[in-house]
Amino acid sequence: MESSPFRLLRNLSRTREIATVLLNHGFGDLVDRIGLREVWYQSIRRVFFWRRHKPLQKCTTVERVRLSLESLGPTFIKFGQVMSTRPDIVPPAMITELKKLQEHVPPFGSEAAIREVESELGKPVHELYREFDMEPLAAGSLAQVHRAVAFDGSQLVVKIRRPNVVRDIERDLSLLEQMAVLAEAHVPETRVFDPTGLVKHFARSIRREVNFAREGRTMDEFRRLFADDPSLYVPKVWMDLTTEAVLTMEYIDGIKVDDRDALVNAGCDPCAVAASGARLYMKQAFELGVFHGDPHPGNVRVKPCGTIVLLDFGMIGILDADIREQLVDLFVAISRQDVPLAVRAVLKFGESSTAVDEALLHVDMRDFLGNYYGVPLDKLNVGTLLGDFMSLLTTHQIRCPGSLMLLIRAIVTLEGIGRRLDPDFNLAPVLQPYIENVVRARFSPQRLRAEFRAEAKKLWNVAHELPAHINKAVAKLSQDDLRVHLEHQGLGQLILELERASNRLVVGFVVSALIVASALIIRQGMDSLWFSVPIYFTSSVLALWLIYGIFRSGRL
Repeated sequence: MESSPFRLLRNLSRTREIATVLLNHGFGDLVDRIGLREVWYQSIRRVFFWRRHKPLQKCTTVERVRLSLESLGPTFIKFGQVMSTRPDIVPPAMITELKKLQEHVPPFGSEAAIREVESELGKPVHELYREFDMEPLAAGSLAQVHRAVAFDGSQLVVKIRRPNVVRDIERDLSLLEQMAVLAEAHVPETRVFDPTGLVKHFARSIRREVNFAREGRTMDEFRRLFADDPSLYVPKVWMDLTTEAVLTMEYIDGIKVDDRDALVNAGCDPCAVAASGARLYMKQAFELGVFHGDPHPGNVRVKPCGTIVLLDFGMIGILDADIREQLVDLFVAISRQDVPLAVRAVLKFGESSTAVDEALLHVDMRDFLGNYYGVPLDKLNVGTLLGDFMSLLTTHQIRCPGSLMLLIRAIVTLEGIGRRLDPDFNLAPVLQPYIENVVRARFSPQRLRAEFRAEAKKLWNVAHELPAHINKAVAKLSQDDLRVHLEHQGLGQLILELERASNRLVVGFVVSALIVASALIIRQGMDSLWFSVPIYFTSSVLALWLIYGIFRSGRL
């Protein structure tokens, strides 16, 4: 595998750009600790002309993080947006700031859009659509949308991926992965957040988001799953006009779901819309195990008849049966005040890079459940409950699976939309029957038989493989092939102190040499000045450059 420094140097220009943005926004210490300073210094002009922008000196740390991400472009903006959905690892103040991330991206040219469509679909655009609107309907960091008309008269929208965006994303993902590795190696306090795991999760997410063929197939699957449910409509996809870079789908002109006045004027009951949306979402998550991952108001429309329309299926969450049951266990534990059950559920679906203090977790879980003592399940404020639960996980440095965090964010979003439509909206009564269904299904005879067969098969496999494992271990012992892996820890501070000591020696020698040189020049008199002074001046400039670099590194 290619080592981190070489992969950073392979994208030297972009690495310098990232380092410069971080330095300009006041994160010089981070640049030093993950080893980007040396790469940045290769651009000599920046050594002399770098300075922090004065307006940024008044910004808070979280504001500077947001501004840095916005300066670095679409991949880093998307990374920040994904991090804003992780209250289990990101502080509340940072989440609030990351939610402000904006994509300042102008539309790309219509000619480029036409070229992309024709290149992907293999025909001139006039042979693909009866009409194609050259002006984009909307533009984002990954794609832009154009109106079109099919030959049968159907109104369409064509979503076109930005040229070269995949190349840029892959380059930035490679750099993010290596920066995460360096952060874990040189900034020990970041290890609890599992930076490499977070970057891998983000990489999977954004790669899915730029694959429009996958999005089209997902939309078709949702159309099939809800074909018999008139309360939800998913736009039709023209798969013969869809590739990884182009998505052609039905155009829907609906009302934004959070526009209460428009819904009333169209004859819709906002309270009924809120209840219907909540029911549909709970069905997706707890019954089907697959759900729309980004139900913000821009992605949800309502037809005049009250039917809900979902748009943009680039972000999808998947909940397997185990995670669903563990989440249900948590709600059951809250209603029963069952601390051991709640702790078991958390330890099953939670992840932690450090040992969890289970005794302290029991104490904090008892306090958490006590906040909801005597509150019936159908009266819970789900959004507040999940927020308190995330705070508990953060305290114990426990991370949730990405799909569960996506669900929690979606539930909080839905509850906010529901309250704008209906001040008395409560998600808990909608959630309760789905929780009861999961509990009943868990103890059904069919489920118990299936689990018994699965466990018996596992036991048989272990018994079958055990002799082979024993033979392998004995063979290694007999051949002296048993290896013990050791890892040095805590050497970082020692190395830093050695670097500081050597830097002080260098500065001392340089200053001493300059003093001696000055004395020699004065002693030699005017006759040798024409030769000595230029050499002295050049040496002084180089010495000052060296001293400046040492001071800027902060290792003196």
